[in-house]
Amino acid sequence: MTGKPLAGIRVLDLSRILAGPWAGQLLADLGAEVIKVERPRQGDDTRHWGPPWLKDADGRETSTATYYLAANRGKQSITVNLQSRRGQDIVRRLACQSDVLIENFRAGQMRRFGLDHETLLKARPGLVYCSITGFGHTGPLSERPGYDLLIQGMGGLMSITGDADGPPQKVGVAVADLAAGLYATVAIQGALLERERSGLGQHIDLALLDVQVALLANQAMNYLAGGVVPHRRGNAHPNIVPYEVFEAADGHFILAVGNDRQFARLADVIGKPDLARDKRFRTNAARVDNRDTLVPLLTTAFKTQPGETWLARLEAASIPAGRINNISEVYDLEQVKQRGMLTETAHPEAGSLPLGASPIRYSRSTGDPAGAPPLLGADTETVLARLLDYDPGTLAALRRDDVI
Repeated sequence: MTGKPLAGIRVLDLSRILAGPWAGQLLADLGAEVIKVERPRQGDDTRHWGPPWLKDADGRETSTATYYLAANRGKQSITVNLQSRRGQDIVRRLACQSDVLIENFRAGQMRRFGLDHETLLKARPGLVYCSITGFGHTGPLSERPGYDLLIQGMGGLMSITGDADGPPQKVGVAVADLAAGLYATVAIQGALLERERSGLGQHIDLALLDVQVALLANQAMNYLAGGVVPHRRGNAHPNIVPYEVFEAADGHFILAVGNDRQFARLADVIGKPDLARDKRFRTNAARVDNRDTLVPLLTTAFKTQPGETWLARLEAASIPAGRINNISEVYDLEQVKQRGMLTETAHPEAGSLPLGASPIRYSRSTGDPAGAPPLLGADTETVLARLLDYDPGTLAALRRDDVI
């Protein structure tokens, strides 16, 4: 096994909440040294987004919300007051020793701190500077704040999520934020690779709204090329039938028929082989056109047996189907356990902390779990002494003056 792919890369993570921290966490998973810069005493907003709260080794609640733990593993935490000129100088000096800077302040805010990409790229030409904002650094909405719920609505996702006769619905996780973090990680790695050829860094202007529009994927093309404005279909698929949730005698399960051969086998499984020869259902295109006729027929058939009975029959016929698990059941799946998607790490308050793991599996590079999410400011003195040569007296003065 070789070392982690991004070993030797240093990331200065000035972001808060989810999109930026998600990118920083993924870079840490890949081996980068990630230094998270937080506000003194307050820290990242999500440290306070509870309950639930992290419990210590004795089962008592701490002051750290579990939300924070989801996006900050493997990082170091330093506290720096960006409102202070000395604090701005600390970040400027750290940026000059970093390969990547991630920030998600409103457009223009970093310029007021003297930490904008134009300024820092002059001082550190090789810096990859990634800005994540709600609406980007250009356009009429560039100065507006953007949160995931707002972006899901404005970016079209809520118009296609939820029951057809129900209200618009958001996705159960902050998918625009999370996808922005993934896009940011891809963009950063692309810029680092390009730097190998040019020797130069660059600015990445990543907007949550842009990301959400890009995520419309096939639904966007249904409109752009097909001229059809998509609408909410609940759990049904706009382009594939049957591909949705069905009700068995004792609950619900998922059926995902991806081609005509699978549909023919499905017709046999439910004891209605003639459905596969019916011209209304013989092809996927015909099934999409006649979904309002086909789906009730399938619904009636599935209600005659328990879900596990249907799942066993469908699996035997190699037809994609599955249970609908709650999150506790997800982590009980043997597949999830064997794939290592749950890990544990030492934590200074909790003792041992269970964490979701990175899904990336390399054939040669190591995939050891990153460390626990850091306590607020736990690494301030160590990082500033190591990278900026601050002596104990200087650090004490900075702390006394509320700079760190």
